[in-house]
Amino acid sequence: MSDKKDTDFLITHGEEPVKVSYIFPNGDRYEGECSRVAAGALMRSGTGKHTSAGGVIYTGEWHEDKMHGRGTLQHPSGAIYEGGFKDNMYEGAGTYTFPDGSVYKGQFHKDRLEGEGAFTDTQGLAWTGEFHGKAALGLKMQYNS
Repeated sequence: MSDKKDTDFLITHGEEPVKVSYIFPNGDRYEGECSRVAAGALMRSGTGKHTSAGGVIYTGEWHEDKMHGRGTLQHPSGAIYEGGFKDNMYEGAGTYTFPDGSVYKGQFHKDRLEGEGAFTDTQGLAWTGEFHGKAALGLKMQYNS
């Protein structure tokens, strides 16, 4: 946000962080907390909601102008990720719901399924085990009684 005009900000002065409502030149919107960097520019930091012009919505924690911490990312396709973020990527424990309704719950690393997790398909069958990106060797199906 540092390359944007200060006149576009509606700032509530007071204790840091400051609250802003901002529309980017490309049509993206951000409403939430920001902090000032040494040069005086504002960066998204704290909690806030960013809505892209294309309809992607992130609601959650920010650090140094990046999605970082806990949050929810909703895609226009209907896909939703809820969980940890680090440097704008899925990181740590999270849940990804695919547009078809299937769900992965487990570990992520740099936007990839990575580690222990469970995948539930559209028929309700659940598979658990180790996931490594697109590979998931040795999954076990859970039986529901």
